[in-house]
Amino acid sequence: MSRANFPTNQDAAAADGARHASEDALIARAQAGDLAAFNQLVLTYQNLAYSVAYRLLQDPAATADAVQDSFIKAYRGLDGFQGGNFKSWLMRIVVNTCYDELRTQQRRRTDGIDELVQEPEPLPTLGTRPESPEEYAERGELNAALEEAIAALPEDQRTAVVLCDIHGFAYDEIAAMTGWPMGTVKSRINRARVKIREILLQRPELLPPSFRPNTG
Repeated sequence: MSRANFPTNQDAAAADGARHASEDALIARAQAGDLAAFNQLVLTYQNLAYSVAYRLLQDPAATADAVQDSFIKAYRGLDGFQGGNFKSWLMRIVVNTCYDELRTQQRRRTDGIDELVQEPEPLPTLGTRPESPEEYAERGELNAALEEAIAALPEDQRTAVVLCDIHGFAYDEIAAMTGWPMGTVKSRINRARVKIREILLQRPELLPPSFRPNTG
């Protein structure tokens, strides 16, 4: 392949612009009552919505219900979308729906321990080189420890770190989704990171060598 055949930054920008134009067209059609257009938006964002909701609710059945309810609310509330970042607008609905479910669970909860459920997908990990069986097992243990640490956070900190560090949303996007002031977003992310670090440092054998505390 010649150099001329590689996509340029201008090509990428054009493709991104075309994608946004296509999404804007789908939104306009959906606002006009075109259910097929809205279903295309659902297909685009359902995996993201599920991943965010699962890490907030930690329960597959509750997550599925929350995602379904979120898309129903989004469809019914499309007239209220006045343009801008549709993904952030939609994820705010998802987060708020999850908070409603967490409040409902809190009211229902009695003494006892919530059933431990299996995480459907691992956290992203560093590195792409082939792993040995031992490294694969260690990575699985580290991912499990990370998920447990995230699940142990207060729900506001869990929301902040899930949106920022797992799904890569910017601070301003998280502020738009949650309704929190920018300073609150940053504070909750920082507090969550500190708590996760404290939890993981209790199991230094799972951490890469560069992250382990210096005991010598």
